[in-house]
Amino acid sequence: MALSGWVCVVTGASRGIGKGIALQLSEAGATVYITGRQEKTLKGTAAEVQVRGGKCVPVICDSTNEKDIEALFEQIQREQKGRLDMLVNNAYAGVHDIFDNMGKKFWETEPSMWDSINNAGLRGHYFFSVHAARLMVPQGRGLIVMISSMGGLRYLFNVAYGVGKAACDRLAADMAVELKRHGVASVSLWPGAVKTELVSDMILEKNAVEKGNFKMRNVFESGETPELSGKCLVGLAKDKNMLSLTGKVLMTCDLARRYAIKDVDGRDIVDYTSVKFLMSQSAYLSWLAPLVPSFIRLPRFLLTLANSRF
Repeated sequence: MALSGWVCVVTGASRGIGKGIALQLSEAGATVYITGRQEKTLKGTAAEVQVRGGKCVPVICDSTNEKDIEALFEQIQREQKGRLDMLVNNAYAGVHDIFDNMGKKFWETEPSMWDSINNAGLRGHYFFSVHAARLMVPQGRGLIVMISSMGGLRYLFNVAYGVGKAACDRLAADMAVELKRHGVASVSLWPGAVKTELVSDMILEKNAVEKGNFKMRNVFESGETPELSGKCLVGLAKDKNMLSLTGKVLMTCDLARRYAIKDVDGRDIVDYTSVKFLMSQSAYLSWLAPLVPSFIRLPRFLLTLANSRF
């Protein structure tokens, strides 16, 4: 119960990574407010939390609706006397549109693709962060997390997706500049390939392969469970040197190694920056992969240089 007494908010926790994070935070002792637009799925997550002995408060909240967001934080102010220890900005509404328009160029899709991906997933993150900071700064502590991805560094899926994820990473970094002296950390978390419910339906099922998503199948088959991100955030929350990481992009594989974490099913975490893994994905170098020690990793600055726009 490492987070006993903590008050956390996880947006978009009806399913997927948000649900996995809520389960792990509550299992560690935190009271977790979970948001989503559908009462049925929210209550489903809350029921799973309660089965594990945790405490969960489901709140119907549309991340694109300013009034809903304000009402949530007013509720926390009343019920928790203004205490808030962690905000996880996870809400995202664009997954179906991404997969339905896979392979199309940005001019071949409707301009509304931008809103589908970035209203809840970027604009909403900013609004939640503003309200969270107003509670965290006076108490002199807190942690704000953006759930992002490699799409913030290089092209992935489509233009709107990449711009949104790059903006999430920048949002975490710039907020850290203003929050650090108040004892509040702000980070961006990059999970690896995660086997969420939607990924299982759209990529891993047989009919998904027939629809042409077979190229991603191998990556996601060995992917992380939705709860790994939650385990990593529990480790980060307990870290006495958490503020030394503020403003940074953190990968689940790095945090798993830092805190000696395995996935909930007991598997080791795939390190997407290990030279061994990168060689195994190459058509020309895969034969060399077994000869490379797993501890040799690509230096992080090379990731930036490889995608430098200067």
